[in-house]
Amino acid sequence: MARKVRIEEGLYGKIEKAAAAAGYPNVDEFVVHLLEKAVAGVGGGDDDAERVKERLRGLGYLS
Repeated sequence: MARKVRIEEGLYGKIEKAAAAAGYPNVDEFVVHLLEKAVAGVGGGDDDAERVKERLRGLGYLS
């Protein structure tokens, strides 16, 4: 079941530009991805080390 979230017009415009620049097909997918990452970050726990490794790989420090 989909839910709606209200976003101020100015912020929506910025999100729209960021989504396009990041290659997302639409704002919805971009926002869902960001929210999934944010929620995962709040939980903490065992996957902290793995997230750090993924981030370092993404930045090119690990291969």
